[in-house]
Amino acid sequence: MNTNKIKKAGWRLDLRIARIPQEDKETLHHLMQFYMYDFSEFMDAHVEDDGLYRKYPNLDDYWVEVNNRFPYMIKLEGKLAGFVLVRYIESEDRAAYFSIAEFFVMKKYRRLGLGKAAAIQVFEAHRGKWEVFQLESNVPAQLFWTDVIKQYTSGSFTDRMEQAKRIQEFIS
Repeated sequence: MNTNKIKKAGWRLDLRIARIPQEDKETLHHLMQFYMYDFSEFMDAHVEDDGLYRKYPNLDDYWVEVNNRFPYMIKLEGKLAGFVLVRYIESEDRAAYFSIAEFFVMKKYRRLGLGKAAAIQVFEAHRGKWEVFQLESNVPAQLFWTDVIKQYTSGSFTDRMEQAKRIQEFIS
């Protein structure tokens, strides 16, 4: 995927989003531990007896279903900063669409514009219909995604609550 420069306090920071090769799957699994820790504030997630969160379900599918699942690593100045998991969901009931399955930026890299820049790169890489959802309890994520999508679409999106989730729909 493309690189992007993030401008913060007069500095230009190098942002790179790249598809995660299968040999780096374990790195993603490690980053998932930080993600699950952060996310445990909003859902019922607990560490197992070994002190780790349970392995993310269906993670291996991102390297099997290569036309429907897209794992990306976010790097800032060459350092791991987060990840994005994108799904392409096809159904007989409705038109196919892309969805952010998981999105994570490590706390150290938040508030730099990194998350917004990464999301926009992903939207641009996967052109078409999108649905992005957040848990009703995760107000910070709702604020982030509403702001990003509103800016990206110039306000041309729908926003609804359904089954304890806030969902934004738009076309990239």
